Amino acid sequence: MKKTTLALAICVGLATLAGCSQKINDNAQKTESAAAVANNVQSGIETQNFEPSVRAQDDFFRHVNGSWLNNTQIPNDKSAWGSFYKLADDSDKAVNALIQEAKEGAAESGSSAQKIGDFYASFMAEQQLNELGFEPIKPLLNKIDKVNNYQQLSKVMGDLSRYNIEVPVGLAVIPDGKDATTNALYMWQSGIGMPDRDYYLKDDEKSVELRAAYLAMITEKLQLIGEPQAQKKARAILELETKIAKIMWDRTKTREISLIYNPQSTEQWDKTLGQLDWQNFAQALELPQMDKVIVSQPSFFEELGKLFAQVSVSDWKDYLKYQTVNEFSNLLSEPFAKSHFEFYSKTLRGVTEQQARWQRGVRLTSSTLGEEVGKLYVQKHFSPEAKVRMEELVKNLIAAYRISIDGLDWMSDETKQAAQEKLSKFRYKIGYPNKWREYNFDIKADDLVGNVMRAAEFESKRQIGMIGKPVDKEQWEMTPQTVNAYYHPLKNEIVFPAAILQPPFFNMQADDAVNYGGIGAVIGHELGHGFDDQGAQFDGDGNIRNWWHEEDLAKFKTRGDALVEQYSSYKPFEDAHVNGRLTLGENIGDLGGLTVAYKAYQLSLQDKPRLVLDGYTPEQRFFIGYAQVWRAKIREEALRERLVTDNHSPAEYRANGSLTNFTPFYEAFALKEGDKLYKPANERVKIW
Repeated sequence: MKKTTLALAICVGLATLAGCSQKINDNAQKTESAAAVANNVQSGIETQNFEPSVRAQDDFFRHVNGSWLNNTQIPNDKSAWGSFYKLADDSDKAVNALIQEAKEGAAESGSSAQKIGDFYASFMAEQQLNELGFEPIKPLLNKIDKVNNYQQLSKVMGDLSRYNIEVPVGLAVIPDGKDATTNALYMWQSGIGMPDRDYYLKDDEKSVELRAAYLAMITEKLQLIGEPQAQKKARAILELETKIAKIMWDRTKTREISLIYNPQSTEQWDKTLGQLDWQNFAQALELPQMDKVIVSQPSFFEELGKLFAQVSVSDWKDYLKYQTVNEFSNLLSEPFAKSHFEFYSKTLRGVTEQQARWQRGVRLTSSTLGEEVGKLYVQKHFSPEAKVRMEELVKNLIAAYRISIDGLDWMSDETKQAAQEKLSKFRYKIGYPNKWREYNFDIKADDLVGNVMRAAEFESKRQIGMIGKPVDKEQWEMTPQTVNAYYHPLKNEIVFPAAILQPPFFNMQADDAVNYGGIGAVIGHELGHGFDDQGAQFDGDGNIRNWWHEEDLAKFKTRGDALVEQYSSYKPFEDAHVNGRLTLGENIGDLGGLTVAYKAYQLSLQDKPRLVLDGYTPEQRFFIGYAQVWRAKIREEALRERLVTDNHSPAEYRANGSLTNFTPFYEAFALKEGDKLYKPANERVKIW
């Protein structure tokens, strides 16, 4: 049962300033640099990555990161590379060392070391997996084979969904949008194997080529499990997925909180699905009796109810067999894993080499036994001092946000008061959970697919057990070893796992400027999600509620529309541009995060010496720190996919886009009319 959270905000993820007309007083520079040396302060800026031939005022992203961009090759096994991706790789290496220790020790049965070591060992047993072929999934395929009618088909769909196998009905257990103290069951559109509905519906040359490659992969996987008439069945499967794609909502529409919260009684829901028998589906999942479910895309499920009976039982069975093989391909013998890699990594994202097996094993172990691994990770890689300093930064950012709200000239006092009330209720989590999750299922060193199935079934039962129960506010949605961060609108909380608290995001040895420009902007970004175009529809208790004065809301939307227009003008390719509406929430988060982090940094400078380090003022170092965070390269194929599927803008636009709207950046680097990043003051978007 795949968990679909409504809004997990993800942050990813500069030599002299050639051409910069900002002057620094020579005497002040010498004096303050001497003070810096005396205090052993590091600037934290990475001057070796600068590109002096690109002016800061024309392209700050390339000015700060250009030398790195010119001299760095994306690793063959990656679709992208940069600050965020390197930290993720470093985290994998750190976790691998912990796994090896766990694997090699004399672990007691049921201990963290035994679970971690045996799970990883089961993935690394490559010879055994090659000998088994698709034997481990035959029980699931046999179960599908026994289906004779739509009622049995409904039941087997419910059964397969507990193992994360793609079926058209996606389920998630998260807080109720109108009663965020209680968990509810949400229904979410699902059922396709390519990344987005557009891949099935567009007729441009690239889309046609991708569909042909996808069809070839479906055919190959059916052949690998010995299906007769594999090519004919593959065409029917693609045709069925295309029908599903046609009734799906697009990603821009599914962002709209006002559209995707639709409670239905279970009786209504049962009727909506037509001959897709909800009672049989629910029985297979062992769902409890409920008064209601929350339907996210009502028209999709209404049309699915009609489509279900229009497609033959035989075609549905072939579809489910393919989805089962597709879900488990990376856990089977080499031909299955190779087929999966060729389409999903090579064709879709331009990756030329399969990731090393040890790293795939680490990532699978880390995601399956997340907090079990997390316990070991924080013991070795996260200091109490880092947590204390991070807490101080968060408190400073919240204080700056409070000041920023009070200073808004476009918002009424009534709405400001409501915004302050929400801000006062923000919760924050840093590093790791206060309460660790348990993983009570059998793990065997020689049973990879069995381990993954038992893990999925355990997680499914855990989620189902939460339906109708009070929300556990101590629960995390990411593991400590994850290089990421998020805002949860239904809990009104911001969360920063331990692994992101490293340079260039967070540097314990560096001057505060780069930390405020790096992790400070990340903190501000996550806070900003509480006040982006969708987050602003939730109150401080996590409930969907309009706390806006009508005129203020109209002004807010107008300012958001200006960002939509700005980001939609960015074109990485002649035939493809950023979807400013899809990325609006993240773009508001970036602009708000930059604004509030800068304000917090200015507040932190009171009564402190204004050190010039590496020739840069505090303000300049702040912006350099901000640009360093976004350092990244991405393959064309992967970028094209993200333009369709990702609600984040590409890295260079996240860096430059916010800066073009931020007047203190103009002052720090003396931007003037004629510079490429310059926008007239009356066109600069200011929201928070």
